[in-house]
Amino acid sequence: MKTLAVNTSRPYEIQIERGALDRVGELCRQALPRARKLAVVTDSNVLPLYLGRTAESLKGAGFQVQCFTIQAGEASKNAEQLVLLWEKMMAFGMTRTDGIVALGGGVVGDLAGFAAATLLRGVDFVQIPTTLLAQVDSSVGGKVAIDLQAGKNLAGAFWQPSLVIIDPDCLNTLTDRIFSDGMAEVIKYGCILDRELFELLDRCGSRAGVMEHMEEVVYTCCDLKRRVVVEDERDTGARQLLNFGHTI
Repeated sequence: MKTLAVNTSRPYEIQIERGALDRVGELCRQALPRARKLAVVTDSNVLPLYLGRTAESLKGAGFQVQCFTIQAGEASKNAEQLVLLWEKMMAFGMTRTDGIVALGGGVVGDLAGFAAATLLRGVDFVQIPTTLLAQVDSSVGGKVAIDLQAGKNLAGAFWQPSLVIIDPDCLNTLTDRIFSDGMAEVIKYGCILDRELFELLDRCGSRAGVMEHMEEVVYTCCDLKRRVVVEDERDTGARQLLNFGHTI
């Protein structure tokens, strides 16, 4: 397992390991020793792929688990869905020492993270990103949000996770299109901060080539983002460099 320490206002670790999904219970227990209940938020795409393994591992570590599934896609990242999650989590009997697990891509992470930032004035949450985009970018740094009619990510918070668990094996089930979405972020890191990463990607030449180096690639991208976030947690200066390519 590769581990990175993110020393923000709420310090946490990023843990990267193939097969880590089978150890999420143990890892979450270490990060959330007081929690009894965990609300797992996922989407309709991830549900049949990884929810069962994740929930069983959490239950095996002694957590009471309730799973909440949203429809996959950006349209689910809205205020109505957020309120629905709040109500269901309170019906589950969550307290301020319990936590939320985001199992999925960026939409799930943003929505579940914003629920965690606001429920009971803030509860712990764990990011388990399953897309390449989420693994190298959105799961790290504490930006959580929902969309408004006026635009994307206009209501949100800075709320750092208690732990990020990255299993590169989850990338095997991505379509080529979604994998390419994530590679745009990977290439971005090479362009703005790491020439050696950029040259490695150039040599890989294909999805299969990148997958042979995926643990190194994910670790490098997370390390680069970690450094920027620690320097500028609230996105008022240097962190804006990470927007390279996003406006277009």
